[in-house]
Amino acid sequence: MRQIVLDTETTGLEPEAGHRIIEIGCVELLDRRLTGKTYHQYINPEREIDAGAMEVHGITNEFVADKPAFLTIADEFLAFIDGAELIIHNAPFDVGFIDHEVRLGGLSWGRVSDHCAVVDTLVMARRLHPGRRNNLDALCARYFVDNTQRELHGALLDAEILADVFLAMTSGQTALALGGQQQGGNTDEGENIRPLDRERAPLPIIPANQVELEAHQQFLALLDKKSNGQCLWPVND
Repeated sequence: MRQIVLDTETTGLEPEAGHRIIEIGCVELLDRRLTGKTYHQYINPEREIDAGAMEVHGITNEFVADKPAFLTIADEFLAFIDGAELIIHNAPFDVGFIDHEVRLGGLSWGRVSDHCAVVDTLVMARRLHPGRRNNLDALCARYFVDNTQRELHGALLDAEILADVFLAMTSGQTALALGGQQQGGNTDEGENIRPLDRERAPLPIIPANQVELEAHQQFLALLDKKSNGQCLWPVND
């Protein structure tokens, strides 16, 4: 499976208000492993950057003045993501901006959804951690992902951090290190698992005693009463 973890920075919040992409950062995963292959590009948005957006990512109008327009880099970027599953935090924002840029350029490529499946890690995080903060910094703290370099938002840095968060969120093991060496679940899967010792004597089977059996039946009877006779386990009268 080829997955692309993607992030963008923009001149503002709404493409419908004429805002544009100024930075794209992508990180490639193959079969849930980082390949080291990335795509990173600053873009001249051909308009001013809002002051509020500039405070978030630190990218200035002067910095992007000599960068290529989206239309210039579109073929390379779209070829990089084509056919991949995109991993994006708050996906409607980034996908909306990419679709907007494609429309503005009059490109025949179509919409992102025509070429890529999209996984929204914000939706995933809200499902896993309802009622808690689920922005990228909060997830880094929760999954022990180092984000100490993230003083400002940056598309490539955020994509790299999100890749680690995504792998931790979907690893099935986030707080237990089998070898006692690491926390966070963002290590290579299985690297700390020891092979089964087939020479070891079988573990003893200790049956429940009469007191434990009676306590078990009493608990089942209570469950059966509370569920109006819907207990799935047999209750001995």
